[in-house]
Amino acid sequence: MKVPKRLQPLVDDGMIDEVTTQLMSGKEAQVYVVRCGEHLRCAKVFKEAKQRSFKQAVQYQEGRKVRNSRRARAMSKKTRYGQKEQEQAWLNAEVEALYRLASAGVRVPQPYGFVDGVLLMELVADDEGYAAPRLDDVTLSAEQARDYHAQVMADVVRMLCAGLVHGDLSEFNVLVDRQGPVIIDLPQAVDAAGNNNAAMMLERDVDNMRAYFGRFAPELLITDYGKEIWALFEAGELRPDSPLTGCFEHDTTSVDIDDLMSVIDDAREEQAERLAQSWDPQYDD
Repeated sequence: MKVPKRLQPLVDDGMIDEVTTQLMSGKEAQVYVVRCGEHLRCAKVFKEAKQRSFKQAVQYQEGRKVRNSRRARAMSKKTRYGQKEQEQAWLNAEVEALYRLASAGVRVPQPYGFVDGVLLMELVADDEGYAAPRLDDVTLSAEQARDYHAQVMADVVRMLCAGLVHGDLSEFNVLVDRQGPVIIDLPQAVDAAGNNNAAMMLERDVDNMRAYFGRFAPELLITDYGKEIWALFEAGELRPDSPLTGCFEHDTTSVDIDDLMSVIDDAREEQAERLAQSWDPQYDD
């Protein structure tokens, strides 16, 4: 096929030998199958910000660290340079997440480089060497659903132990190769410790997986892995090999309203006394 304009520089530099076909076009990017020497790989061409339908929501960017203080200051402003730096940081997020998660043992595509908004990475393939289908495109037996669900939960745990939450995990962002699920699409991955929305996003990711796999194995619908995983993480007890039960004991202790109001009233009185003392001349130096 004709080489897309955005891929031409990689062809010219010898990183890509041939563009064989377009694999998909989504809200964030276009993905092509390319040949690099003897290997087939994927080239993910990110769309420019004005062409993307997925917005760089503040809730996803919160907690992301920028090493360069000049870039950080620029990104906090609405100047053209600041917006350009923010866009670059957004694009770099997926690359950094892939390298970090691959090192942590999470099943994600192996990244090979990132040049001018193009991410070169492993082609996740099926048994015949073709591009692997999305989870949404396969039909599972109950046994497969339970097995794949367990694999995804294990990867969610490994991701969290590596400090990240996917943030947009669903059956549309998981491929299925000969070994099972492979998690993809990570530009919106959030910092687990630095983002106030991380717990909500993790539970949403896990609930999405529960709902999907529960279509084939209904017993999964009564599990509560999200809250269990986050509770272990908050307590500092989550490990990549932490055993999970899928159960979470919710706090059903009733609140004593009178006792709570008494505590609030005492705090208000103490605050009032401190304010009065700060204005009383006898307490002045």
